[in-house]
Amino acid sequence: MNTYTKISILIAVSLGITLASPFFGLSFIEPSSLFIDDHQDAAVFWRLRAPRAAAAFLAGAGLSMSGMVFQALFRNPLATPFTLGVSSGASLGASIYFWLGGIALVRSGSVGPLTSSLAGAGLSMFLVWTITRSRGGMSTAIMLLAGVVINFFFSSLVLFVQYLSDAHDSLRIMHWLMGSLASLETARLADLAFVVICGGVFITILAPEIDLLTTGEEMAASRGVKLSSLKLKIFLSASIMVGTVVSLAGPIGFVGLMVPHAARLFLGWNHRLLTPAVFFSGGAFLVLCDLASRLVLAPAEIPIGIVTALLGGPFFLWILFRSGSMGDLF
Repeated sequence: MNTYTKISILIAVSLGITLASPFFGLSFIEPSSLFIDDHQDAAVFWRLRAPRAAAAFLAGAGLSMSGMVFQALFRNPLATPFTLGVSSGASLGASIYFWLGGIALVRSGSVGPLTSSLAGAGLSMFLVWTITRSRGGMSTAIMLLAGVVINFFFSSLVLFVQYLSDAHDSLRIMHWLMGSLASLETARLADLAFVVICGGVFITILAPEIDLLTTGEEMAASRGVKLSSLKLKIFLSASIMVGTVVSLAGPIGFVGLMVPHAARLFLGWNHRLLTPAVFFSGGAFLVLCDLASRLVLAPAEIPIGIVTALLGGPFFLWILFRSGSMGDLF
């Protein structure tokens, strides 16, 4: 079976999973009911389940593509979309919003936490970029260290804000930090779709240069790749996708670790082929996780971040033991 056949099958299966998932829930919705006017099941399908499946698909696709390019940038299969502190920055922004009870200028609907989260993500991106540039050039090692430092620092500030909050706001912060698609508004889907699709197109355009980067910086430079410019493009595109997803659904971990790594096992390191495969498989993966979060303890709902973490922990250990030694990871 050639690579293109594998990708075609993967895309078909991913689309099938995504299209079928809205029919499942506390009760199964018969497809025939979707075409009956004023039918209760049709309203549940179109107003609740279908938009949520679309949101899960887009969020999974964005996180997976971000993880793919971060792993290529750092040449490390353990790199995740949250490596550079974007997630913790967005979490800090949302936490401050909940702590203050909403900022008057951005209080309308979900615009408040969305704007605050994006501002926090933007701040973390700016700090990582500034620290990296201050050390000269766009060193991958410096960028990674700066991201780790910013991630831990902002995570500490999130805990501090949560400590200062009252019981109600602290609970809201904690629930948001677990990651959830339950409260994502349909109006925000267009924003998410625009960012993720544009990010996917941009990464596809950069794919040949990303392939060269994975062979080593010296080899890429000898082939005419402008390393500083490429690293900045990867950093910005991936971080914007992560920041947007986190600002809408909270920090959902491990998706960007598991999906790209699994895709590379079957398709190799050609990023022009990997990008569509990761886009669709990442989307379908998070759709399945969201379905599990709704059904496992039904009628109660498990935050989707907990589901992905329960899967991601064993997967992380599997990568670690499969590599044989720590040196094989780099």
